[in-house]
Amino acid sequence: MKYKAYLVEENDGVYKGSVKEIDMPAIEPGNVIIKVHYSSLNYKDALAASGVKGVASTYPFVPGIDVCGRNFRIIIRLISCWR
Repeated sequence: MKYKAYLVEENDGVYKGSVKEIDMPAIEPGNVIIKVHYSSLNYKDALAASGVKGVASTYPFVPGIDVCGRNFRIIIRLISCWR
């Protein structure tokens, strides 16, 4: 499944953001994927998108950790079951 996102990429020390269609990542047990309705870009997002070292752990990345949305997919690992 693909979705549209603002993706920040680094190429030879040049940081550039653009809207791209990218693949949805695999989801690990215990995590959720959120269908985002609204997002904001905060100060740290702007720093990471401009290449300030130590803010983003890897590139490319999708900024916007402040989001509002709904659970889209949940994977839960069942450890034990009581009957």
